[in-house]
Amino acid sequence: MADLSIKIGHTTFKNPIFVASGTFGYGTENPELVDVSNIGAIVTKSITLNPREGNPPPRIVETPSGMINSIGLANIGVDKYINEMLPVYEEIGSPIIMNIAGSSMEEYIKVLQQMEAVSSNIVGYEINISCPNVKEGGMEFGVDCNMTEKLTKELRKLTDRLLIMKLSPNVTDISAIATSSENGGADAVSAVNTVVGMSIDHKTGKNNIYTTYGGLSGPAIKPVGLACVHKVYNSVKIPIIGIGGIVNSSDVIEYILAGSIAVQVGTANYRDPGISEKILNDLNSYLDEQELDSIDSLIGSVKTYD
Repeated sequence: MADLSIKIGHTTFKNPIFVASGTFGYGTENPELVDVSNIGAIVTKSITLNPREGNPPPRIVETPSGMINSIGLANIGVDKYINEMLPVYEEIGSPIIMNIAGSSMEEYIKVLQQMEAVSSNIVGYEINISCPNVKEGGMEFGVDCNMTEKLTKELRKLTDRLLIMKLSPNVTDISAIATSSENGGADAVSAVNTVVGMSIDHKTGKNNIYTTYGGLSGPAIKPVGLACVHKVYNSVKIPIIGIGGIVNSSDVIEYILAGSIAVQVGTANYRDPGISEKILNDLNSYLDEQELDSIDSLIGSVKTYD
């Protein structure tokens, strides 16, 4: 059987199949449906300094080959997260990567400072600078190279844990944002967050999402995710975690060929919370069939015509 372990920064994960922020709750919601100890890592839903109720409904709508969400970063806030979730994570059996969101640099810094002030087994932080469904927030960092680099540098000063910047596809040049993250000291980038989308009910003429626009995810965005990962792979030396439309092991292989060292399964979790385990089993079978000892030789090895 192939060795599926991967290393990002100074942290080793037992396999490259992670679950994406916002699609798996806080990692404790589905114990009867999935054995989380088999997952490479759990990326928690975004945590902000203060609790957020999120956007008013309707805030989720199914679309062809995907869904649009406008949850608006609803979460319990960092204080409750520390008090209620960190003790649970001591025995969860899978590495925890905490996703952090903010509406200002000060908010990102305060959340990270509070986390670093307490003892926890969290292995790292994914910094959400790419959420398209809040009126104010980190998206302004994710589209500006200078702000991305500055934020990354400030957060890097505060922690020795993994620092992963989550990139947006809704930019002119994602490679430039990735480079700014690398220059700021990030250990890795995750690519990509959702694509801005809209859904309209032709019968009523009404928009299907309260905020008009939301984040499109699911298989419909896989080609966008693959292109972004490949562009970033050719621009930076730090590892890339691929996200976007992954529903089976073939999708995982495609993302690895494009340049990812790991992937995050997102929207597919809503249909089947245990899908990551199935993907992992199929990935093992694929590597055995190909007589590969690991995924290392596949990373970034897509054959292009140029």
